[in-house]
Amino acid sequence: MRTHFCGLVDEALVGQTVTLCGWADVARNMGHFVFIDLRDHEGIVQVVAEPSDGDGGRDVVEAAAKVGYEDCLRITGTVRRRQNPNPKIHTGQVEVVAEKIEVLNKAEPLPFHAHENPGEDIRLKYRYLDLRTPDMQRKMRTRTKLVSALRAWLDARGFQDIETPILTKATPEGARDFLVPARMHEGEFYALPQSPQLFKQILMMAGFDRYYQIARCFRDEALRADRQLEFTQLDMEFAWVDEKIVQDTVEAMVRDVFREVMGVELDATFPRMTWAEAMRRYGSDKPDLRIGLELVDVAELVKNCEFAAFTAAANDPDGRVAALRIPGGASLSRKQIDEYAAHAAKFGAKGLAYAKIDDAGAVNSPIQKFFAEDAFKALLDAVGLRNGDIAFFGAGNYKTVSDSMGALRLKAGKDFNLVQDGWKPLWITDFPMFEWDDEEQRYVALHHPFTAPAVDSIADLRTNAKTAVSRGYDMVLNGNEIGGGSIRIHNSAMQSAVFELLGIGAEEAEGKFGFLLDALKYGAPPHGGIAFGIDRIAALMAGTESIRDVIAFPKTTTAQCLMTGAPSPVPDKQLAEVHVQVREKGADKA
Repeated sequence: MRTHFCGLVDEALVGQTVTLCGWADVARNMGHFVFIDLRDHEGIVQVVAEPSDGDGGRDVVEAAAKVGYEDCLRITGTVRRRQNPNPKIHTGQVEVVAEKIEVLNKAEPLPFHAHENPGEDIRLKYRYLDLRTPDMQRKMRTRTKLVSALRAWLDARGFQDIETPILTKATPEGARDFLVPARMHEGEFYALPQSPQLFKQILMMAGFDRYYQIARCFRDEALRADRQLEFTQLDMEFAWVDEKIVQDTVEAMVRDVFREVMGVELDATFPRMTWAEAMRRYGSDKPDLRIGLELVDVAELVKNCEFAAFTAAANDPDGRVAALRIPGGASLSRKQIDEYAAHAAKFGAKGLAYAKIDDAGAVNSPIQKFFAEDAFKALLDAVGLRNGDIAFFGAGNYKTVSDSMGALRLKAGKDFNLVQDGWKPLWITDFPMFEWDDEEQRYVALHHPFTAPAVDSIADLRTNAKTAVSRGYDMVLNGNEIGGGSIRIHNSAMQSAVFELLGIGAEEAEGKFGFLLDALKYGAPPHGGIAFGIDRIAALMAGTESIRDVIAFPKTTTAQCLMTGAPSPVPDKQLAEVHVQVREKGADKA
């Protein structure tokens, strides 16, 4: 049907006849001449219809004059050099002189133009049109190159691509499962996998040594720019390894893949940073190192001041008082400072104190009155405040202060153009084993319940559960967690002890994880692994903040597919076949 792709026509084809297929990106009628920019997935080439001897030339010009935006065309013509080259595109040195123009499918008036940005809802409703645009074609091609490079790298190093089940068993930890009624087992359900975690561990116990899978995963959780109900991850698992082997291997993979896909050279060795250090310096377990700002702990300097919010947090073993200095931030107006306070409040902060020094050296701070003169000067000196700067102060629970001040650090970095160019990867290690859930009054796993603790003794783990450190690790790139993993528990007794600390009793553990506990008894090797978010890495490579831009058919933030109308009601007859009855909304409260 065609001889060449539009975007690949170049000077080597001058004088040759080609047949091209694509969409009319732009049609310009100049009277005697008509220019059509013909587009396919490889790019755009200029086609010109011009008069020539005989009726053929007139017919071509008339056909070209009727071409509308996004008409689906097949054009045959001769390649020649352009009189006015366009150096911005691959085909810019040539054009195709049309000899025959066929309209394969006439396009009705479109809801939006390919060169417009009509808003995400319209783009997702007409996703097939959105995906035609050169920008979306580029982003999706980047994703394809990424997945291809990952597969080639892993295949060349002896990793086995093994599929794991999509219909599996519901789990009690993490996000909510998507449930699938089992028609042949009345009243019972499958769950869609949140990850292949347990299956890949079983594969290590089964002797496969090195596994990978480009896996589809499902989590029934709130959506945002970097999350979807269904997503894709590169899942990996290794037998007979420790943290260093896993980290060194996948670090080499990431470096090679970035070089191949983007021509980018990442650091020869990624820096390592403990979770505790990351939270202390950056208020985040995925710090963006392109921003040079760091938090400063000042609890010791405010313990005896007269500001109650500071003294309460400074004297609380679980509290924190931290400051963030923003160079040039004294230019912030009172309204802008209030906006920073509102931003911190989104992350749990109950207030935001500040101090700023104008260019002449005058101090402006609502908390200055609570300090002796020398004590306040010592506080500002500790923060490093200089003329023209502002410092924000957060006080309260350690986690809340870290989260809110870390969020302010990111906002200030963007607002004051402090984000450096380039790529800043790092490893975050030594995560807490557990965190306390006040609502459920129990420990929950910070990574997942199969992560090994950094102690060999069950007694030590039970005694020091609050401060226990895990053998988990995350890879972070430019403030995004792109991969997370750990060394796994390979001892049945230790796994049972962890379940117990998480409030999972022996009966529940046997019912939900009995197959794992049994497998651990039969010579399970030490093993560990990691999973990388394909969507997140592709978004970073494509230069977009939303993973929806690198997923062909994503859901909205309200968990809908606007193109197909999913989710949608199901007829009662179909529900009856799977033994399910829909309760009216609010019926459980009656």
